[in-house]
Amino acid sequence: MYCFADYHTHTQHSHGTGTVAENVAAAAQLGLEVIAISDHGPNHLLHYGMASLDVLKTIRAELTEACVSFPEIIGLVGIEANIISVRGDLDLPLEDWHLVDLVLANIHTMVKPASFKDATKIWGSHFGKKMFPPVGKRSRLINTEATINALMRNKIDILTHPGVRFSIDYRVVAQACAAMGTAFELNASKPYLTPEIVELVAKEGATFVIGSDAHSPQRVGDFALGLELAKQVGLTPKEVVNAKFGVV
Repeated sequence: MYCFADYHTHTQHSHGTGTVAENVAAAAQLGLEVIAISDHGPNHLLHYGMASLDVLKTIRAELTEACVSFPEIIGLVGIEANIISVRGDLDLPLEDWHLVDLVLANIHTMVKPASFKDATKIWGSHFGKKMFPPVGKRSRLINTEATINALMRNKIDILTHPGVRFSIDYRVVAQACAAMGTAFELNASKPYLTPEIVELVAKEGATFVIGSDAHSPQRVGDFALGLELAKQVGLTPKEVVNAKFGVV
């Protein structure tokens, strides 16, 4: 089994180090068929996110130009949006969805929330659990609620690195992913998922995507960690949407 598409890559337009053209060239060199530029949403603070949603127009123009040199590559404009409220709001308003081809999303740190109340509930409990461990259970419930609401209220294509820092109820989130047709990411840059978690998610009927989460052109198409985890669990291209049978 091999991956033919990398839907999770970043550039200098957010927290990456390379250009759109460099990511496309890296994908072409590896023989990938599809690459998405999925930079962080604008509510990501400290220059982690794109300056504004208008940057998506610039990314599309640069992607179109880059793909002229590599016509074998399909380039998609994505966004790794931030969940910014317990209600499941994203920093990609519905009226701006026409700017992207693909929506990735999850809860992140260093993000401007929708309200002070959301900041207290999601991020306050997240950081508070380090000082007051009993808060951890409340944090998990809030994170799960926010994630499920985001999945139900938005057409999210990929839930990125689920549970990597913000603890969630994997079973309930997997059920929501399955119901909404959202792929559960096996993130190839963050070694935190266990075979047991992946098996649980698979049993709930969710599909998967393996993403490099590349923040440099050198890591585009680096699926090794995700592929190894998929192999351990016995996943096939039937369950992994960006995979095919064979080797490259």
